[in-house]
Amino acid sequence: MDFFPSNETIPSQWRIDVPLEQTSYLCDGEIREWSGEQHDVYSPICEGGERKRIGSYPLLDAHNAQEALDAAHKAYNYGRGEWPTMSVEERISRVEAFAYDMREKRDEVVKLLMWEIGKTLPDSQKEFDRTIDYIYATIDALKELDRLSSRFVIEEGIIGQIRRSPLGIVLCMGPFNYPLNETFATLIPALIMGNTVIFKPPKLGVLLHHPLLEVFCASFPKGVVNTVYGAGEKVITPLMQSGKIDVLAFIGSSRVADALKRQHPKPHRLRSVLGLEAKNAGIVLEDADIDLAVKECVSGALSFNGQRCTALKILFVHRSIVDKFNAKFSAAVASLKGGMPWESGVSITPLPEFDKTVHLAELVRDACDQGASILNPAQNRYEHTYMFPVIVYPVRPGMRLYTEEQFGPVVPIVVFDDISEPMEYVIESDYGQQVSLFGTDPHRIAELIDPLVNQVCRVNLNSQCQRGPDIFPFSGRKDSAEGTLSVSDALRVFTIRTLVAAKETDGNRDLIRSIVRDRSSSFLSTDFIF
Repeated sequence: MDFFPSNETIPSQWRIDVPLEQTSYLCDGEIREWSGEQHDVYSPICEGGERKRIGSYPLLDAHNAQEALDAAHKAYNYGRGEWPTMSVEERISRVEAFAYDMREKRDEVVKLLMWEIGKTLPDSQKEFDRTIDYIYATIDALKELDRLSSRFVIEEGIIGQIRRSPLGIVLCMGPFNYPLNETFATLIPALIMGNTVIFKPPKLGVLLHHPLLEVFCASFPKGVVNTVYGAGEKVITPLMQSGKIDVLAFIGSSRVADALKRQHPKPHRLRSVLGLEAKNAGIVLEDADIDLAVKECVSGALSFNGQRCTALKILFVHRSIVDKFNAKFSAAVASLKGGMPWESGVSITPLPEFDKTVHLAELVRDACDQGASILNPAQNRYEHTYMFPVIVYPVRPGMRLYTEEQFGPVVPIVVFDDISEPMEYVIESDYGQQVSLFGTDPHRIAELIDPLVNQVCRVNLNSQCQRGPDIFPFSGRKDSAEGTLSVSDALRVFTIRTLVAAKETDGNRDLIRSIVRDRSSSFLSTDFIF
């Protein structure tokens, strides 16, 4: 029996009967039509043994990319444009209007999230709602920043006011696994701080942005938000080579990030905000609460099929409890339900990346050829784009799963005798995002925290790795990130501290007092937003 549903069995509200042929893009405040080549979009959900075609989007070219760049450049105008010189209050008002109208597109975006990347209905709804919450949290953080910046500083006979100013043109490129939330996690703070933006949706998760084009167009001045679609070498390479991109906000692989940065002719002028790979480890100590550790590790390793940069990608379990842990872990994984994104209670869904199941099977085969086994062989089932989680044990150095980020539903388990073994793994890893520690001895945990915080950017105690809450800093060491994001950190990463200063003379005091009293400057002001 085919694992995938027939069209008539899909609930009507989530069915795609007519493909979405997107022929429009946003440039210079206009929804423009494209009559050239299109790129077909295929869902991970199959029909008749093949991926179902659900639409297409424009394959723009270098000319279109240049038009987007010109529009963003004109709107910024070396910091003299309407948007960068607009008051903080007015920019907030525009972003609030955008968020309000964006809510009306919830069902359209959620439906496309399910079909384009196979994300479950609850998780798709959560991604949309969390994005809205992120926008409002960013607004609140900016109000607080504005209040702190509204006072004058007098030091050593100098009067000064310090605020944050935009950097220029920001190129935003988000990932396929959180194509809405992660894209907006850079796009919204970049916008609200006065930058102009060009954004390219990820290659998987393009169509879901289409319902928002009109909202962007209606909410912001001409040229402030522009979109590009198509092959990176045709639309992104000319943008970077122009030297006019001031900030690269990219979430993806370090290989692509490095290639993009090398294309910029003045790399010292390019600020990069990067979220890259991770191989987060879970370390289960001999005194861990096994039931709690199993629960957190199953969720941490397999939420959205393990397709999260913050997923637990390798588990280290002490030899004294490994058999008990493996038995309970395997039973918990076996209870997970696989199916279509809209089905109730589904945890495991089809994978959006082409040939992903083949790649994951190769990683498993490599480990098994070197002495590992599949702990849940009866569940080792995959069909086209669907793969039920595979637990591989014991994984050792030399196996690809030991070091490679699998980014899918394969869970490698390593047994250890001495804590130096997982600690050495974290130290020698190319990545340094997060780690999870499971144990109950406070002295032991304390001894591990101190060296680990110098290797990764977040140590999770008896809980899975994760990004939120969004007020917490989100970053990584080594090859895992560049720059720090949170609702407050993001406001800073897309700006630079700038000040107006004057010697404390009677004439300068009168000059500043007059400017402030007449509210003739958006920058030099004591006003702040409640």
